[in-house]
Amino acid sequence: MAHGFLQSFDENLTVCSAGTQASGKLSEKAVAVMQELGIDISHHTSDSVDLYLNEEWDYVITVCGDANETCPVFTGMVKHRMHIGFDDPSHAIGTEEHIWSEFRRVRDEIKSGFGEFYKENIAIRQ
Repeated sequence: MAHGFLQSFDENLTVCSAGTQASGKLSEKAVAVMQELGIDISHHTSDSVDLYLNEEWDYVITVCGDANETCPVFTGMVKHRMHIGFDDPSHAIGTEEHIWSEFRRVRDEIKSGFGEFYKENIAIRQ
């Protein structure tokens, strides 16, 4: 979702997203709640962070609590390493209604958090 929001803020940004426990596919609920806001992430993939470890990055941002602790060391050049943490809605349990509400809550928190990040770190430099 963070990837989708960053691209929606600025289509010229190069954004890659990856995880420490990549499954190869996105959560259908994540795709659906982003589509509710007009952002299509259905073409995104769930890639392993290992694909990007040796590359050069302006920002490496972890978003899930355990990713901050388990993220491997990037051997490429990284200008800024940050953590903007959110609950993982795929771990929500309860009724379908509750699970959907968790995906929407986390989506809205990600939009706000990455909107602030974008304004403070990228938009002001353009």
